[in-house]
Amino acid sequence: MIPRLLTILALLLTPALTAAPPPRGEVRVALETTAGRIVLALDVRHAPITAGNFLRYVDAGKFNGTTFYRAARSKTRPGVGLIQGGIDQNIRVSYFPIQHEPTNVTGLRHVDGTVSMARNKPGTAMGDFFICVGPAPSLDAAPNYPGYAAFGHVVSGMDVVKKILQLKTYPGGFSIDTVGQTIVDRPRITAAHRLP
Repeated sequence: MIPRLLTILALLLTPALTAAPPPRGEVRVALETTAGRIVLALDVRHAPITAGNFLRYVDAGKFNGTTFYRAARSKTRPGVGLIQGGIDQNIRVSYFPIQHEPTNVTGLRHVDGTVSMARNKPGTAMGDFFICVGPAPSLDAAPNYPGYAAFGHVVSGMDVVKKILQLKTYPGGFSIDTVGQTIVDRPRITAAHRLP
């Protein structure tokens, strides 16, 4: 009887084995893709406009059924580059463009695993984003250069990101800057959702 009570008492006093909650100011989002799962931590404290915009698309289900359509590989650094996904500039499903949050304001940087907003000129970002593979300091804001708006990072699934980066691409592109970067068989984002 006493050994049984001691076992029950030990079980009651043992802390539950649960995943640690995200740090304060972070919201976690899972991208379920046909290439595998990618989990992002969005920095809503330092980049509230950009992270909030991304979450708006997530909560409305606007990323569901979209794809990763671009793999930009470095010509000088093997295994380095970025993958881009989202609504593919589909104005029919987009919200209004958001104010640009440069890295010199947020304090965030484009390092390995950073998630950032794709855009044309500053203030045009809507529902397209990219994930860095390797550091990309050239995407950070600098004097007379607005850079791109980093707003989070990958916490799991970088193996999936790297796999997408290596997918076959068409030789052409949708602009002079994207020649050879359009993915042939685009991985689909089947669902994007918040994690507890």
